[in-house]
Order: sequence, then C-alpha cells, then structure tokens
Amino acid sequence: MRAVLWRLHGRSVTLRHLSDRERRMHHRSKKSLVFALLAVTAGVLMSSGCALSKLKNTEQLLARSEAFQARPPQPTQRLLIIGDSTGVGTGASTPKTSVAGLIAADHPDWLIDNRAVNGAKFADLAGQMPMAERYDTVLIICGGNDVLRFTDGDALKQSIADVVQRSTAIASRVILLPPGNVGNSPSFYPPWSWWITSRSKTMHAAVREVAAATGAVYVNLYQDHANDPFAQDPDRMNAADGVHPSDAGYALWYRSLRTLAAL
Repeated sequence: MRAVLWRLHGRSVTLRHLSDRERRMHHRSKKSLVFALLAVTAGVLMSSGCALSKLKNTEQLLARSEAFQARPPQPTQRLLIIGDSTGVGTGASTPKTSVAGLIAADHPDWLIDNRAVNGAKFADLAGQMPMAERYDTVLIICGGNDVLRFTDGDALKQSIADVVQRSTAIASRVILLPPGNVGNSPSFYPPWSWWITSRSKTMHAAVREVAAATGAVYVNLYQDHANDPFAQDPDRMNAADGVHPSDAGYALWYRSLRTLAAL
C-alpha cells in the first residue's frame, strides 16, 4: 500500500505523484528528522550514562556528610537551618566548609540548629521543623530534588508557601536559598540539561513569587550557563559527583547569602 503524504483538493498525493526534485526534498526531510531524533536520543543516553557514572560518588558523599551544628553557651542569635543535602553540606570537605559552617565562622556566638536531611524536597521540610522552639532566623536551603524528581509546579509552589508560613510562625526572619541553575551541572548533557534548566527556572519563579507575597528573603543563585561559575569552572566549584557544590561552591553560596540577605 502506498503511503499517503497529504491530500490536495480531495486527491491523495503519494510519492508516485511527486517530481524527482520533490522526492529528493521529501527524503531529505525524512533524513533530517531521523538525524534530529538520533541526536536527542544520543544526548539522553550520554546524560544518563554520565549520571550513572557519578552515582557512586554521590553515594559516597552522602554517606560521609554531616550537618554542622553550633551550641555556644550564651547565644546572641538562634538560627534554624532546614533543607536538603545542600543544607547538610554534602560535597563539602568538612562540615566547617558548608554554608552552616561558614556562618558559624563569622558568627561564633550564634546557635545553629541544622535539621536538613539528604534527599529532602520542599514538601518534606515541615517534618524537620521543631514544634515548640523559637528562632531569630530560619534559613531554608532546598529545591534541587524538586527539580530533578519531577515535582509539579503548582504542588511545588504550595509546598514552598507552606514551609514559609510555618517558618514565620517560629521566627521573625525567613531566608530562602535554593540552588542555582541545576541544568548547568557537568553531570548533565543536552537535551537533558536543557530540560533541567527549564525546571530550575520554574522552581526559582515559584520561590520568588512566594517570597514576594510573604516578605521572606529570596537569595537568587540562578545564572545562565555563560555567566555561571559552576558551569565555567566546574572542576573547582563542583564536588566529585558534579551535582553538589564543593568547598569553593559553598563559599560562593555563602557570599551571595551574606550579600543578598545581609546575614
């Protein structure tokens, strides 16, 4: 049976009706489509293969990560940190070079209660919050797992709003520190990285909207590939798994936190 290419004035047009030039153009179009599909497939396979090769490094980093805590005898400020592995400081060489550790170095008289958990999403953060304690500041370091684990946009915004509302009930100040452009991770290749970048934009838009509506402070780490130090200097800024920040990466996060949130 001849394949019908299209219908023209009620007449079925097949390859037999085409001129030699039209046939060549038709075959060329089919080849272009095939090559495009192959390129997309190759990109997905390369990205998946790279991610799998980094999985062992990630597991090792998670296994040895430890959330930094500080308990001075007479604290002048009380800080609660909740979040995911970047709140824990996974990827840092020691807890002291995580965001929490860097805060403690500048503020040795602050109590730092770090309840972040590896793998957490925004929807999980309510379970990290104490029931009957008060703080001066709640620092929320989260968002990467929502990007990578397909959290729906509306559900994500609701989860962010919920955790900010809970935070304002126990602290006078709330700071949101989501990761930057996760699609710029050297572990991901196009087209997978393009999709992750799109999801990162969605996540940041949700955080920005909630912060504007609630008075929370939003620390924007998002950068396009051309301007992102994590993309331009990946070996220095990323940990061994290519996903979590290194000591230098966390130092950059902390500088942004100190500048944009006056912490």
